Amino acid sequence: MNGMIERLPAWPTLPELFGWVETGLPGTHTIPGLHTIRIEEDLTDGTYVLRAELPGIDPAKDVEITVTEGVLTLRSERSEETTQKHHTEFRYGSFARSVRLPVGAKGDKATAAYKDGVLTITVPVPETKTGTRTIPVQHG
Repeated sequence: MNGMIERLPAWPTLPELFGWVETGLPGTHTIPGLHTIRIEEDLTDGTYVLRAELPGIDPAKDVEITVTEGVLTLRSERSEETTQKHHTEFRYGSFARSVRLPVGAKGDKATAAYKDGVLTITVPVPETKTGTRTIPVQHG
């Protein structure tokens, strides 16, 4: 090494790791201006519930929810301007998230509600009856 000290790459900090979860790993391809939406999913008692953090939006104007071939897609756009005495700040962006619904989910029966910055989407998932069927073997 000719008397030089080789530098190892620095380990990422915890905030950097959480940032990567939200924006993707460094060096990966992302769509400029498109951000992910933080979600929480739950499937209990025949109901799939997805909660998404979407603070500062007007759900009537800024949210689009679609279900296509068992995939629920949530899109939102936010534009906000804050003006103070000597300071103006803009916060804006497009957000999107897609999730595969559980098998048998009734996407056409989905409902959505928005409260306190959280969008809750509820999709019924009827229980499928799995029975055992004996198949006779024919010979001849």
